[in-house]
Amino acid sequence: MARLNVNGAVRDFEAEGDTPLLWVLREQLGLTGTKYGCGIAACGACTVHIDGVPTRSCVRPVSTVGPNEKIVTIEGLSPDGSHPVQKAWVALDVPQCGYCQCGMVMAATALLRDKPQPTDRDIDEAITNICRCGTYNRIRAAIKVVAAGGNTKTAGLAIQHTDGSTT
Repeated sequence: MARLNVNGAVRDFEAEGDTPLLWVLREQLGLTGTKYGCGIAACGACTVHIDGVPTRSCVRPVSTVGPNEKIVTIEGLSPDGSHPVQKAWVALDVPQCGYCQCGMVMAATALLRDKPQPTDRDIDEAITNICRCGTYNRIRAAIKVVAAGGNTKTAGLAIQHTDGSTT
């Protein structure tokens, strides 16, 4: 029996040491928000934070994560969706299929923590996740909204919705 600190709670699990952290989170601990995409750390759908660092969990062997390291998954970011990045994602209708979005949110959250006012270059360098639907413009806009305190108008954006309203 081994232990991980996940979303603020110590959790027991049983797995071989070379098992990717992703599979322990999903299969052993039932935290299915972290997605499997490519298995080679290219797409970022599996991004979690380990001690605040965005980490691709599909290639991180569980044996390399110590019991005192703090893992945060999308479920631990905000159980009720009230994190500013999650709110911006909803306000700007960022997801299409949504499969990659948990990893995107985790990457954006780390970026904004480290650089509260990111430039376009900062965003390009930090958000290396792949979105097959191509929602990169909305992802960038949502990050800018959070950087502007959550107000789309002060972020220099005016999003026209299909119902005619503007955010």
